[in-house]
Amino acid sequence: MTHNRKKLSGVFAPVVTPFQNDEILLDDLRFNLRKLNETGLAGYLALGSNGEFRSLTDREQIQVLEVFAEEKGDKVVMVGTACESTKETIAKSKIASEMGFDYVSVLTPCSFAKRMDGPTLRGHYERIADVATSPVLLYNAPGFAGGVRIPPKTVLELSQHPNIAGMKDSSPNGPAQFLSILDPEEDFHVLAGSANFFYPSLHPGAPGGILSLANLLPGPCCELYSLFEEGRYEEALKLHFRLARLNAFVSGPSGVAGVKAAMDITGFKGGEPRSPLTPVSEETREKIREQILTEGFSVE
Repeated sequence: MTHNRKKLSGVFAPVVTPFQNDEILLDDLRFNLRKLNETGLAGYLALGSNGEFRSLTDREQIQVLEVFAEEKGDKVVMVGTACESTKETIAKSKIASEMGFDYVSVLTPCSFAKRMDGPTLRGHYERIADVATSPVLLYNAPGFAGGVRIPPKTVLELSQHPNIAGMKDSSPNGPAQFLSILDPEEDFHVLAGSANFFYPSLHPGAPGGILSLANLLPGPCCELYSLFEEGRYEEALKLHFRLARLNAFVSGPSGVAGVKAAMDITGFKGGEPRSPLTPVSEETREKIREQILTEGFSVE
């Protein structure tokens, strides 16, 4: 098994940043990490889109990372370091590496979306990977990046860079399009970025997934991965449908606010999103609780 495939196998939680009245609740973040550490999760994505990284100041991002550094235990940690400029992304990637984290995850720049074609993105990622001391993960998430996508041809080219380890793919079609063209001999691995297509992505070669549902149901998400690994595909498919239905209900219409509300319901401390995002209504919160129970999962 190649080095990166081993480290990138399993389920990762894109950890949320709890807020109340727009203030970070670092103690609640610490609580969540300690509770998640007791599960079978492979690791975490810090400062991802679920972590509302664009809503944090530079100092707040460091405060969040300090909590991760203290509480990560033996988990693999990826850190979102994306900025609009290559130069600043390199600087933030250096900080993450110096703090001892395993990977840096770089979302595509998007302020000049019309200019973010394949060659431009290739140059951006190559410059980062050339100097980063932690391996780089591409992050393909058009929904969080003004519609910017990394073209499959560009992913194929970047997969050959010795310091680019893989990619999180949260595009609507899922990783299948990338998995079908990649050289299996390269130590480059595509992680599913949604419970909607996590299980189907494991069959053609994805080593794991970064799932928002893992913030609130880490156990069932890890169970799905274990069922796949054990070849118990019929049971895995049933669990996949339950998780995918819940995911479509929770994060589909409500985004991170829905994930946070669901976390509160399942015994974690989701808190509020930061303005301009707003918490879900009490009516929606109750519907989320009902849906969790309908799919056969536990609440507190």
